[in-house]
Amino acid sequence: MIRVSSQERAKLIREQLIRELQRAMQRNTMWTVLLHSTTASKAGMNVTDAQCVNLLVLDGPMTPGRLAQAMGITTGGAITAVIDRLENAGYVKRTRDPDDRRRVIVEPVPEAVERFARYFEPIARASGEKFATFSDDQLRVLLDFAHTTSDVMPGVIREIQELP
Repeated sequence: MIRVSSQERAKLIREQLIRELQRAMQRNTMWTVLLHSTTASKAGMNVTDAQCVNLLVLDGPMTPGRLAQAMGITTGGAITAVIDRLENAGYVKRTRDPDDRRRVIVEPVPEAVERFARYFEPIARASGEKFATFSDDQLRVLLDFAHTTSDVMPGVIREIQELP
């Protein structure tokens, strides 16, 4: 029989927990992608367009260039096509920057965003019910994890984009 020290055993357990967490996150990401594909489809959008609306809701109105950069879309024709589709569908509107009339600002249309948001009510309800079972300390850990993951994601995406 092989003897394992308590430190070695703790290390093995920790490594196993990390692997399980990574696998659970992979599965969660899969379901999240499918959720966003489904909600976008229900709203008559593609996933990229829907995430542009999401970003505008989260971060507020922005220039087409900033929106393109944040979403990893090329400036010019590609972002213009996205904004055109969203504007034609009533999800966003273009306005002139009051400080620089040459600049265009893209902003979400609240009524359309409210219609789109209803497709997220089932996940909001399900997650809210689960969160209600957690202690405040557990919620703080989850919140820290969510913030940390969101903070590193732009760099991770850039790194992947630079891979051959």
